[in-house]
Amino acid sequence: MRPRPSWRRWVIPAAAVLLLDQLSKLMVERFTDEHFSRNIIPGFFTFVHARNSGIAFSLLADSDSSWLRPALILFSFAAIALFLWILKTGRAGSARTELGLALVLGGAAGNLTDRLLHGSVLDFLDFHSGSYHWPAFNVADSAITIGAILVMWDLLFHHPHAREAQRAASPDHR
Repeated sequence: MRPRPSWRRWVIPAAAVLLLDQLSKLMVERFTDEHFSRNIIPGFFTFVHARNSGIAFSLLADSDSSWLRPALILFSFAAIALFLWILKTGRAGSARTELGLALVLGGAAGNLTDRLLHGSVLDFLDFHSGSYHWPAFNVADSAITIGAILVMWDLLFHHPHAREAQRAASPDHR
């Protein structure tokens, strides 16, 4: 029987992401007006105050569909419930996957909070280089991306048979 992971290993990172995300958005809301833009590093980084009613990287942001916002809220609740279940039941697998899911959970909760309170997500980090422009994003988006990379890393490069063999050979296993 697999030991259940400590809830602190995933609650603390998820809560930290949610808190940092909401605090950063609160500061942007408080100290800038919508459509604010200040070039911080010319040709590379601009601090902005932008609202995104679409999904990641402003996809579908120009949609005037009445179903988009409720669908995004419903999808967010479903994803959060799934990640909570995986983490609470210890089905995440490795510590890296657990951390990745916790980061995605915190980010999803941060963006869901924005959608529920404001109808859209606040983005403020805007990177560009020459003619290439990355869509504006926020702390929650960063956590979701890093978390997804950690999960994908484990899916692609984690070798469970090697770990089981190592665990069986350890003196603590006997």
